[in-house]
Amino acid sequence: MDSELTFSLIFIVVLMILSAFFSGSETALTAASRVRLLQREKEGNKRAAMVNKIRQHKDRMIGALLLGNNLVNILSSAVATGVLIKLFGDAGVIYATFIMTLMLLIFSEVLPKTYAFHHAETMSLRVAPLIRIIIMIFGPVTEIVTWIVRRVLRLFGVDISKVTAGSHLELLRGAIEMHEGPEDEVQEQRAMLRSILELADVDIEEIMIHRKDVSMIDLNKPTEQIVDDVLKSPFTRLPLWKDNPDNIVGILHVKSLLQALLNVRGEIASLDISQMAKEPWFIPQNTTLYDQLQAFRERREHIAIVIDEYGSFRGIVTLEDILEEIVGDIDDEHDVSVPGVRKVAGGKYIVDGRVTIRDLNREYDWGLPDEDYSTIAGLVIYESKSVPEVGRSFMFHGFRFDIVKRLRNQIKTIRVTPPPEDSV
Repeated sequence: MDSELTFSLIFIVVLMILSAFFSGSETALTAASRVRLLQREKEGNKRAAMVNKIRQHKDRMIGALLLGNNLVNILSSAVATGVLIKLFGDAGVIYATFIMTLMLLIFSEVLPKTYAFHHAETMSLRVAPLIRIIIMIFGPVTEIVTWIVRRVLRLFGVDISKVTAGSHLELLRGAIEMHEGPEDEVQEQRAMLRSILELADVDIEEIMIHRKDVSMIDLNKPTEQIVDDVLKSPFTRLPLWKDNPDNIVGILHVKSLLQALLNVRGEIASLDISQMAKEPWFIPQNTTLYDQLQAFRERREHIAIVIDEYGSFRGIVTLEDILEEIVGDIDDEHDVSVPGVRKVAGGKYIVDGRVTIRDLNREYDWGLPDEDYSTIAGLVIYESKSVPEVGRSFMFHGFRFDIVKRLRNQIKTIRVTPPPEDSV
């Protein structure tokens, strides 16, 4: 009897160890970082490649592990019940239920899963070869079980074959929002990463420099005046127009002008500005930032003329404009300071009507919508269904907007009061 009891106890311990193995392996294989494992596979780690291959068929993996886990748990409970019935009679069933529940919960479920959760990547690499063998052994049974499960679910109108885990972009956006660290630094990083993902969703018209703000050169002016205007401009590429500002005939690069000035040895009157200009590149206003960035790279261009569906001149966009959408404003020693955003007392902001919602959201993490408009003035006009007079106040999306300055039908300046931080 003593040897039989000893053998049964050893057998129960072995079964509990196997149960712990199955439980921990399931947690490790599901919790391990897919990104890091893919990187390890690219670096030549065969175990990582094995884990990734196993996880391609999660239903088979989980089915095999659950099958193995249930087999050893039921067997260990049955053996323990038999032993305790022999020792205590019918009361042994109660003792076995209580003792095995407690032992399996602690040593075969919580303990291994806790360890596996905190060492998921390391453990998944270690158990991968054994798990592959187990899946092969239990494969036929798990296939039958999976088939039965799918059919039963379909009886209740659930088709798991049509269920998706979400797009990769959604997963990336979720990971970005979970990024933590020093607040100022993390806010900038999150804004940059968000902007990269949004390049394909934002049109050129939302970031372009409007025609009213574009520095252009009139070809009808005397050559000396044109040269003077170009040299006084802070920009290196300037659109050229003739007869009508809508008639863009070329793009002048300052470097080309300086080279021409060197060649004519100061005889400015002999210059032909139109000959040194490059042909303008016209693009539709609904081009996405991603497509335009790729086009800039392919054509090796830095500036494009934006037109609407009727071919009318709307503005310009530069490579720097798109890069600034990703990394934020890039200022150099020649940049012109333009009215933008100024913080005043009481946590309020004096904002130029031309400032874009995207810039405000990225800088202050405000979360204002921008689907139907691109600027802060556009938001007020859209929401109020009017061009409000100076002194009018509105409450939209939890923010207060006070009209400070208006010029004809254009809202020039708005005082914006964001909601308290604890309510944002």
